[in-house]
Amino acid sequence: MFLPITKTELIEENLRQSRHATAGSADFVCITGDAYVDHPSFGIAIVSRILESLGFTVGIIAQPVTDADFTELGEPRYCFMVSGGNIDSMVANYTVSGKRRYKDDYSPGGSASGEAGLRTQALRPDYAVTEYCKTLKRIYPDTGIVIGGLEASLRRFAHYDYWTDMVGSKAASPSAILPSVLISSGADLLIYGMAELTIIQLAERLRSGEVLSDITDLHGTCYTAKPIDTPLNAVQCDSFELVRSNKKCYAKACAIQYIEQNGDRTIVQRHGDVMLVQNPPQRPLTESEMDKVYALPFMRKYHPIYEKQGGVPAIREVEFSITWTRGCFGKCNFCSIALHQGKKIQTRSEQSIVDEAQLFVKNPGFKGYIHDVGGPTANFGQSPCENPVCKNKKCLSPELCKNLVISHEKYLTILRRLRGLKGIKKVFIRSGIRYDYVMADRNKEFLNELVEHHVSGQLKVAPEHSRNNVLDCMGKPHIEAYERFSDRFAVQTKRCGKEQYLIPYLMSSHPGSTLADAVELALWLKKHNIRPEQVQDFYPTPGTVSTAMYYTGLDPFTLKEVYVAKSPDERAMQRALLQYYKAENRELVIKALTIIKRRDLIEVLLGVSKNAEKQPAFKQSEKAKQQGNKKHSNKKATINKIAKAKKKKKL
Repeated sequence: MFLPITKTELIEENLRQSRHATAGSADFVCITGDAYVDHPSFGIAIVSRILESLGFTVGIIAQPVTDADFTELGEPRYCFMVSGGNIDSMVANYTVSGKRRYKDDYSPGGSASGEAGLRTQALRPDYAVTEYCKTLKRIYPDTGIVIGGLEASLRRFAHYDYWTDMVGSKAASPSAILPSVLISSGADLLIYGMAELTIIQLAERLRSGEVLSDITDLHGTCYTAKPIDTPLNAVQCDSFELVRSNKKCYAKACAIQYIEQNGDRTIVQRHGDVMLVQNPPQRPLTESEMDKVYALPFMRKYHPIYEKQGGVPAIREVEFSITWTRGCFGKCNFCSIALHQGKKIQTRSEQSIVDEAQLFVKNPGFKGYIHDVGGPTANFGQSPCENPVCKNKKCLSPELCKNLVISHEKYLTILRRLRGLKGIKKVFIRSGIRYDYVMADRNKEFLNELVEHHVSGQLKVAPEHSRNNVLDCMGKPHIEAYERFSDRFAVQTKRCGKEQYLIPYLMSSHPGSTLADAVELALWLKKHNIRPEQVQDFYPTPGTVSTAMYYTGLDPFTLKEVYVAKSPDERAMQRALLQYYKAENRELVIKALTIIKRRDLIEVLLGVSKNAEKQPAFKQSEKAKQQGNKKHSNKKATINKIAKAKKKKKL
């Protein structure tokens, strides 16, 4: 059964556990920016089920909007636990161009807003963790608050906020550098990274009578202290005030935070008259501990209250997917995993994974297809080497470390076992795989079996760019590694008699990418006959190394200058070049080639003369295209107008 979401359910749960229910209160109340989905791919589901397994009563408040929502379950005995959801609320709410999103797969019906009376109400506030905590502090000023999840984890230090920067002088803050979310939210404790062990330790200490504000020694947590009480021998980042005014200091602070992510030292950063203290990271889960987490009694679906709205779309890809690994030593600079999960690999046992697959078979909605068996990087199933994890070294880029231990044996054993289970028709791999790691494995069994058994027609991989200088800024392997993998994939696909394709993920405007680099990427795509349907414009999300590069124009580790495309015009041109073949991008492509003085490439990329835009036929085609777009827009506006009229009539 689902955990309580109403006062009535909470009282019933207390009675079921033979507990005093006169006040109908919970031990912990978990608040999340996502709809309530009781599945292990949702952080709040894991946290709440762990607390339940320890004998605590736990209530869930999902996407609260009004004070009545926040007070539905009353005041908890120990504390509120607050998460912005599975992704940062600002990423969930806005596109990279700053436009408000209308879709949200983590909300009921996939809509970012809901109906509150006769008005539309956003289901997830901007800066959700901070806003939730402020509301709780206003209603329950004396009750403790613990924050966690991705948003809290990535915003735990002073950080650059892309959205504040976009609105400029309209922002509440005069700078795009925001303080630690622990300070802005007013919470008592911040849990960063994967929280299972920390939650267990914290809950047991609260049960024993300790006060939340006195618990300052838990690994995997941040707290605030007076400067005089700063722990000895801590590594110090430059203060909030200094990183706010000095970009070089910001870059240095970013480097310290990443270098120490897998270490065992405390980090401190002063914010005015308060010291932010980050205790060392929590240790990784053992295999048996991770097995226990995934064996908890999850309902593995969204709460039935969302049925009328069409459910919660985010469940579709994960309902019949299996997480077998955590952590990633790939350390791509634009990825948040390095600062959240870290590079230490944690895995589940073969039997644990088989048990989960057998649960799928018993599910009436299961059609025999396991959508994914993976994690942050599907084919990382062991530590990168036998030595302690290096602090400031990449295992895979720009080339593989000589100490890297490469093996797919455990992963292959699991995949083979799953393929042999009764009721399983197909096992797919849709998580990212590191193709450079695959190619470095002398045993080619994994690549061969991947192609033969685990590709659903298309395999998505992430070369991201073709220019090695840009790939170095991304922390990605050089393009030659992708080309070797692509050739081998094609050979093996042909050998199996299948029609399968690689779908490359590509990114425009990443720090380090000039307009000339984007043109070279377009030429590379044309040479390899790749026409990407979707491309990602670089999104400066909180806490990543790439975001630090974007803000400072410096590589945090070397302090060398990095080119950054910031103007909307250049970013639009770089994006258009990745889809140079589309008619709507033609003008931007010509403009880019003109700027870098390579009009000779107009014919190469577009198949027209370099003077084509001056010819009447070209002008007429462009005019016709614009008129067609206008007609389409008018038609769409009319459809929307009719839909609104119908909706108003119903009301």
